Amino acid sequence: MSPAAVVLEAARDNAAWCDAMCRAHGLPGRFTAHAWTNPRRTPPYYPDAVTLSPSATEAGVLGGIDAGPGASVKDSFAALDLTPYGFHVLFEARWLHRPAAPAPDPAGDVVWGRVRSASELREWERSCFGGEADGLFPPSLLEETAVLYGRRDGAVVCGCVLTLTGEAVGVSNVFASGCDDDTAWAGTVAQAARLFPGRDLVGYEADTAPAERHGFTPTGPLRVWLTS
Repeated sequence: MSPAAVVLEAARDNAAWCDAMCRAHGLPGRFTAHAWTNPRRTPPYYPDAVTLSPSATEAGVLGGIDAGPGASVKDSFAALDLTPYGFHVLFEARWLHRPAAPAPDPAGDVVWGRVRSASELREWERSCFGGEADGLFPPSLLEETAVLYGRRDGAVVCGCVLTLTGEAVGVSNVFASGCDDDTAWAGTVAQAARLFPGRDLVGYEADTAPAERHGFTPTGPLRVWLTS
């Protein structure tokens, strides 16, 4: 995929993942040619809008959301200026791409598996968010996404979420709470190759270095905007 195609694919997958999270909370969003938007406030850590085209406009995006305090917009192409509307840049990041390729099982004592039950999902959440987002992931999400954990001595020490909504696999929520970043990323790549062979991987990170060490290439920029 070209860098431009990567960004389009990654933005679409990320918007589909945000919509899945919102639907699991009873808050479905709306897709147009230029953006995914949600008229009601979305769950914590999830934006109220994701742009899907560099042609998206400020008015078009904000017209589909509650733009009051706490609203957030994922500007997938770093093309919007929302400052006049009371927003500020929360953070900037880069989209990532890894071409389809086999990945050997990483060495070490971390054993990977897929979350299958509500109790495992709560355990995964506590490890991922440090107890600050209990119940964020409803169990219904397990029917359409792959939530993966890495265990050491029985405890969840790392994990990720994999989504397949288009040509590429979306990689998100990669975390390492009881191991190093390289263990988490090596396991994520290996599990994605096992579950979705022959698929490119896409995602985004503010710090791209760990992903780059495991075959990802940074592409276009993105910004997340937030109101005060």
